[in-house]
Amino acid sequence: MQRVLLAVVVLLVAILLGRDAHVEKADQFFLQWLLKNTRPPTEHVPLTVIEIGQESLFGAAPEKPAGNSNEDFGGGTGSTASPLELALFLQSILDYKPMVVAIEPLLNWRGRDKDQEQVFLDQAMRVPKLLLAAELTMTPDPDLPVPDIPGFPHVRGRRGDLPSFNGIAQQPSEELRVISTPGYVNFADEVLEGAHAPLLFQYRGEVIPSFALQAFLAWVRVPVSDVKIELGSFIELPNGRRIPIRTDGSLIVNPNASTLARQMRLNELLLLTQQKPIGKRSSLQSLHDELILARSPLNPRMPRETIVATIATLQSNHFVRRVSVIFDCIVLLLIALLAWPATRVARVDLILAAIAFTAAYCLVAFALMSRFEIWVPGVVPLSAAALLLLIGLFWPRAKHPAEVGELAASPPAP
Repeated sequence: MQRVLLAVVVLLVAILLGRDAHVEKADQFFLQWLLKNTRPPTEHVPLTVIEIGQESLFGAAPEKPAGNSNEDFGGGTGSTASPLELALFLQSILDYKPMVVAIEPLLNWRGRDKDQEQVFLDQAMRVPKLLLAAELTMTPDPDLPVPDIPGFPHVRGRRGDLPSFNGIAQQPSEELRVISTPGYVNFADEVLEGAHAPLLFQYRGEVIPSFALQAFLAWVRVPVSDVKIELGSFIELPNGRRIPIRTDGSLIVNPNASTLARQMRLNELLLLTQQKPIGKRSSLQSLHDELILARSPLNPRMPRETIVATIATLQSNHFVRRVSVIFDCIVLLLIALLAWPATRVARVDLILAAIAFTAAYCLVAFALMSRFEIWVPGVVPLSAAALLLLIGLFWPRAKHPAEVGELAASPPAP
C-alpha cells in the first residue's frame, strides 16, 4: 500500500510541476538546448544573404569611439552600410532580375550620407518588390501623425498575447516608402523569447506581419488579404500550407536553420558579378527565383541569425512541433510504475537506473528532434525521475529473509 501511495505522490507532483508557469519557462531552455545541437533536415532553401557593412569598400573604415554604439546603430545603418554601398549591392543583383529584395538594416542615414541617398533611390526604383525595415514603438512622438498600417483581415482567436504597439519609432524616408513595403523588426527581450521568433504584431488593433513573415509572403506572392490566421494554432496560406504559431504569434525557430541559406559578403558579390562567365551559366543565376536579404552583421540591436533562421524555416516548410500530451502521460505513468521496484532494489542499482533513464530520455529527445522535428518536454519527466530517485534512496529496505532466518537461528552467546 505504501508503494502505491508513493507512485501516486510522484504522479501528483509531476502534474503540479506541469501546470507551473515557471516550469514551462524553464522547459524552453531544454528546447533551446535541443535546437542548438540538431540540424534541420533540409539541405538548402532559396535564400541568399548578403552581408553589407562588415568591410569598408572605400578604404579603411573610420574608428568608432568606445561606448558610442547607440549613435552608430540607434536609428539605422549609420556608418555600417552607406547609401552608396547599398546602391552597389542593388546594381549588382539587378542583372539577375530578382523578384524580392529585403533590406534588414533600418535606413535612417545621418546628414553626411544624405547626398548619397539619391544614388540608392535610383537603384531601388528598379527592384520589382522591395522590402525595407521599420521599427514599432509603444511611445510614439505625439507631434507626428499616426500612420495607418493595413493588417490581416481574417484573424480569429484572442489577441491579448500579441506584442502590441501604437506607433512607428523609425522608418525609411518618404521617397523610399513610396516604392517599398515596410517590414517591422522588433526583437526586444519581451518579444523574442528563447527559440521563439515573432511573426505577428498588434498595431492599434490590427494584426500585422513581422519583417520575416512579410518577406516570406512577398516571396510566395501571397497578399495579406488571402492569409487566414488562427491565433494559438496556425497561419494558413491559400495553397493550404500552414505555419504553426503560439498565442503570442511566435514561431519555434531552429537557430541552425540560418546555415540553410547561401551567405556571402558584398565584396564577394561584386567580384562574382564582374567575373560573370560569357556564354556559361553563372552561380548567381538562381538569384532570380530566390529571396535576397541584405543584412548588417555589426548591428548589436539585431539578433544575429534570427531573421535569417526564421525566413529559412518558413521557406523549408519544416516546423518544430511539440509532442502530443499522450507522450507525457505515458512517460509519467512509466515513472509511477517504477516506484514499486525502486523501493526494493539496492541503492547503487537505483542510481545507475536513474542515470540510464535520463540518458535514454535525452537520446529519444534528440532523435525525435533531428528526424521528425518534434520536441518533448524535459523538466517534468526528469524532475519526476529525480524525485523518485531521492525517495528511493531514503526509503527503508526490508531485510532479506535469509538474513532474518540466520539471525534467528544463531545460538545465544555463552
